[in-house]
Amino acid sequence: MTATIIPPATTTEAAPVRRAARPIPTTRLVTVELRKMFTTRSGLWMLISIGVLSPIATGSVIIFAPDSDVTYESFARASGFPMSVILPMIAILAVTSEWSQRSGLTTFTLVPSRGRVIGAKAIATLLVGLGSVAVAFAVGALGNVAGSALAGVDTVWDISMSMAPQMVLFNLVGMAIGFTLGVVLRNSAAAIVGYFVVSLVLPGILVLLAQVRSWFEDLQPWIDWNETQVALLEGATNTGEEWAMLASTTMIWIVIPLVVGLLSLRRSEVK
Repeated sequence: MTATIIPPATTTEAAPVRRAARPIPTTRLVTVELRKMFTTRSGLWMLISIGVLSPIATGSVIIFAPDSDVTYESFARASGFPMSVILPMIAILAVTSEWSQRSGLTTFTLVPSRGRVIGAKAIATLLVGLGSVAVAFAVGALGNVAGSALAGVDTVWDISMSMAPQMVLFNLVGMAIGFTLGVVLRNSAAAIVGYFVVSLVLPGILVLLAQVRSWFEDLQPWIDWNETQVALLEGATNTGEEWAMLASTTMIWIVIPLVVGLLSLRRSEVK
């Protein structure tokens, strides 16, 4: 019995060429994150509450405010007040949803770069914030026109071009605080409680400390982010020192914790 040796084929077939996978564009990531904000029940009801509470707050100014307070500033602040509370919650849920809804493993498998995902969430949060503030100004303008007509007074447009950007920045800084807490804690309940502690409890403690310790009185404006937020809302951040105070509180409460949270997030295990 003899073995038959088959000679190798003389013709070579070209191996199929694999195309390099292109990274998912940032615009698509931002679109997906915006869709998540609208499709989840918590995010959807947060956004619906903005659309419901802003007209109610504007109507309350028309009904209860004296004629002297029927101004654009009063209506814009009233319509923006619900947003100052709800927008930080939206920012928190935008980050913590990956862990609370256990979708992080899928998300970070499709997009391994966690920094890109968090960056897309930050951009989506910024867009929602700007859109919500625009709605607040629009509702305030309609309320101002209707309120002055019903009260029989002249329509007063008393928000200056320098005051409007500060009011916008007020809401964006509040969202940034919520976003930072979401990145650091990565738990919806803990981040929401942490936000109310930082925004409601901590300012009172700092004010009390400034009253009982004279050395802390001059230091408080450089640490208390709530005080700089109030100045922004009132359009009173005008001098270089006041802007430096805002930069100081932003660095303490947003930049440094956000950097620490991002470093921890990149190394944490996703389940």
